[in-house]
Amino acid sequence: MSRVINPDSTGKQRSQLMRTAAEILRHLSQKSEVDAQAKDMAAALVFCLREIDEGIEQSAAAWEKRDYWMKAEEFRQKWRWAGAMADALQAIIFADDWSQMPPMMVKLLPYVADIKITKLTRKETAWQGAYQRLLREKPPVT
Repeated sequence: MSRVINPDSTGKQRSQLMRTAAEILRHLSQKSEVDAQAKDMAAALVFCLREIDEGIEQSAAAWEKRDYWMKAEEFRQKWRWAGAMADALQAIIFADDWSQMPPMMVKLLPYVADIKITKLTRKETAWQGAYQRLLREKPPVT
């Protein structure tokens, strides 16, 4: 019996999400003010980082299934930043504290620094409406 290869593996999805995040950061760095598009991009970044974080456990489980416990734990440690950054970025958006966005971008840049972007391939539809979608998740103020 031959191996079954999943063309949409979590690793491939993670690579695509990292590429999307890198392109969004590139677009955001070119913005001089926080407009509706910048808010959409920031929210889309939250969704990208969340998806990356959600796929980490699945990838680590694959290593554990083969009894590579140390490798699985190293993998979790390597990618732990994604969930933390998603939460921090979401907090900035929910607080409407856009002055914190540049320092957050500086923190994110090292994680996408190795992604070479010679041509921007993501269309605006990748982030359109993301801000409103994220705001719907905001807990009501009591």
